[in-house]
Amino acid sequence: MSLTAAVVQFAPAEDKAANLASIEALLREAAGRGARLAVLPEYAVFTAPAMDDRFVDSAEPLDGPTVARLAAVAADLGLTVIAGVNEAAGNGRIHNTLVGLQGGRVAAVYRKVHLYDAFGYRESDRVIAADPAEPDLLTVDGFTVGMQTCYDLRFPETTRVLADAGADAVALPAEWVPGPLKEYHWNTLVRARAIENTVYVLAAGQSAPAGSGNSAVVDPMGIAVAALGEAPGIGTAVLERERIGHVRAVNPALSLRRYRVAPAGG
Repeated sequence: MSLTAAVVQFAPAEDKAANLASIEALLREAAGRGARLAVLPEYAVFTAPAMDDRFVDSAEPLDGPTVARLAAVAADLGLTVIAGVNEAAGNGRIHNTLVGLQGGRVAAVYRKVHLYDAFGYRESDRVIAADPAEPDLLTVDGFTVGMQTCYDLRFPETTRVLADAGADAVALPAEWVPGPLKEYHWNTLVRARAIENTVYVLAAGQSAPAGSGNSAVVDPMGIAVAALGEAPGIGTAVLERERIGHVRAVNPALSLRRYRVAPAGG
């Protein structure tokens, strides 16, 4: 059993129509390469240089026209698409949300739990942090796919919860803001999450100026089976069920561990 997946790297900006046009063209290219699952970056439909009211003013509910268009394109191409959107939340706030689109509808939703209040950035100025919840998973060609967002990567329990729920692959849309050692952190942590959970990680980041690029598909042994540099592009890879089984037989870390993950205060 196998699944062809794509990580899509580009530089969304403040023109939502232009972003959607770019996304559609990139998704058509991914589908043309045989992809059945495509992962877009965090804030794929709108990104501004600073976390301010522009994110709020451009936000929509999940039943709004932007998600509807993405869902229609995904359905037309026979793709499952995971994309980051700024979801209207009222009172001058948004959720940083991932939507999993299948069959012309929103099939799964993830709202970011760990907000990026680090390295001089303040995502919580406009974004509401979601409470930890049971994972909302997608099934694509027999593979179970979980979702998390950008700064969540720095919290290993976030990925472990997805592995515990049965994820074979973790989709990781990101806007990994450039800075000293940031690319090193990104590459190290993406591989660590794959290795320690024996899952594929599908890490789709924004390219410059807002993101560091370096999107990749990393296998359960931490090997990048598709990788991009700093420029916009698409990385495709074939995820293999046999590979997951082999790695988990050689390194049964999930069954050997002696700790469990629980929400803080739980």
